[in-house]
Amino acid sequence: MVVLNNTKTALVELVNVCKEYRVEGVVTMALKDVNFKVYEKDLVAIMGPSGSGKTTLLNMLGLLDRPTSGKIIFDSQDISKLSDKELANLRNTKLGFVFQTFNLINRLTVFENVELPLIPKGLSRNVRAKMVEEALIKVGGGTEWLKKRPNQLSGGQQQRVAIARAIVGRPAVILADEPTGNLDRMSAKIVITTLLELNKEGHTVIIVTHDPEVANCTQKIYVIRDGTIVGEYRPNPDESLIKKLS
Repeated sequence: MVVLNNTKTALVELVNVCKEYRVEGVVTMALKDVNFKVYEKDLVAIMGPSGSGKTTLLNMLGLLDRPTSGKIIFDSQDISKLSDKELANLRNTKLGFVFQTFNLINRLTVFENVELPLIPKGLSRNVRAKMVEEALIKVGGGTEWLKKRPNQLSGGQQQRVAIARAIVGRPAVILADEPTGNLDRMSAKIVITTLLELNKEGHTVIIVTHDPEVANCTQKIYVIRDGTIVGEYRPNPDESLIKKLS
C-alpha cells in the first residue's frame, strides 16, 4: 500500500465517521470510524465490493446524510452546526451529483432536466438558457438534444445530460455513483473522459466504482471494505479504460 500525503487544507473531511441503520431492531453498521479527506481539484475513486459502504460514504461526502457519530467538515464548516435548510443550500451551490441510473425525468425535455438545479437560484430565463447550453456543450452534447426527451437518447448520451445537470450550477465538487455502470465500454470511456476534462477545469471529482479500469483513470484509489477504508493506492494508467480503448 502506498500512502499519499497532502499538506493542503481538505475541501471535504470525515473525522471518525460512523453510520448505522436500524431496521426492526436490527442494527447495521454501514461505516465504522472512517477518516477521509478530499482536496480541491482531486480526482479520486472509491472502490469496494457490493455492500462495502461505498454509496453510504459518497452520501456522507455529498452531505446527503448525517453521520451517527463523528464529524463532516465541508469547506471548513462543521455540517453538524448547519440546519437542514442550510445544508440543502450548500448542496445546491457546491455539489453536483451523477447517478448510475441517470435520474432524468422523461416527461421533461433535456433542457428542462438540465435547468432544474438553476430554478431555485432565481436566475432569469435567458441566463438559465445560456448556462444550460454551455453545460451541455461542455460535456460533448449537441444543442439539438435540448428539445428531446431523455428516452430519445442513448444511454451514453443520457449520462452526459446527467453530467450537464450536475455541473450547470458550477459546483466545486462532482460526485459520481457508478457513472458507467449501465453503459457499454465505449460510452463509458466518453463519460469518464468528460469527468477527467471537468477535473482539469478545476472541479473536484469523486467517483464510486466497482470497475478497476475506471478507477485506474483517476489520481487516487481508496478501497473500502465492511464500512472501513482499508487502503489508498496509486492508479495504474496502463490498466485504465481510456488506455485500453485508445
